[in-house]
Amino acid sequence: MIRLALLFILLAVLGPHAAAFQEGPLPTVVVDALTKGVESVAQPSGSEEGMRSASAVEIAVLLTILSLLPAILVTITSFTRIIIVLSFVRRALGVNELPPNPVIIGLSLFLTSFVMAPVAERIHEKAWKPYKAGTIEIDKAGDLAWTEMRGFLIANTRQSELDLFTDMANLPPPPDEGVPQELPMRVVVPAFVLSELKTAFQMGFLLFLPFLVIDLVVSSVLLSMGMFMLPPVMISTPFKILLFVLVDGWHLVCQSLVTSFVTT
Repeated sequence: MIRLALLFILLAVLGPHAAAFQEGPLPTVVVDALTKGVESVAQPSGSEEGMRSASAVEIAVLLTILSLLPAILVTITSFTRIIIVLSFVRRALGVNELPPNPVIIGLSLFLTSFVMAPVAERIHEKAWKPYKAGTIEIDKAGDLAWTEMRGFLIANTRQSELDLFTDMANLPPPPDEGVPQELPMRVVVPAFVLSELKTAFQMGFLLFLPFLVIDLVVSSVLLSMGMFMLPPVMISTPFKILLFVLVDGWHLVCQSLVTSFVTT
């Protein structure tokens, strides 16, 4: 069921630039699918029985996606790394409420959509189109979708994390050296999440360094002038914002985040 959900979730949510959504927005696609499913169930005559069964499966998958959407978003996409790094930027600037949370989440969602679009397009070509054309079954389409998704996850996961969960799962080593092992979902997904957390905190640490230098310089100057009652953050925050604006910080951060993923 999870593999089938991957097929639909990547096309419906993560790939707005994919060809599947050139006909209309997400709500229209979902409503049309549900409407056609209900109509086919209501008309169980002869040749429509097979269509009724397929539509019932699609409805079940769509309902499953709605409940699993938050978990899928934060575990098998680039969303986790992006939102953590953007939160680090806000904290490093010393402005804990600017940009507000809705802006950070919205930017993270659209950057995630941009990063995952190539993966969604490949799934659309290799899994969705053959399934809609009737050349493959939905189980086969789900397997093809997971194969493409697994390639993205492994390409962006450190080998140390993969080895860790492979050992804990008591899986045998690959038969031939240099040949990638077909790892199951229970190994790939947690290894990817752990790798994303490590990468995000490393990027956040590097973002903190220049602003930490500004804080140290301002604190030293204030102490040397005997201004003990003046909070250093009141002086350092404008300088940090000025530095961030002068170097076009948001441009650099978003560019670094997008280019840090392997999508091919």
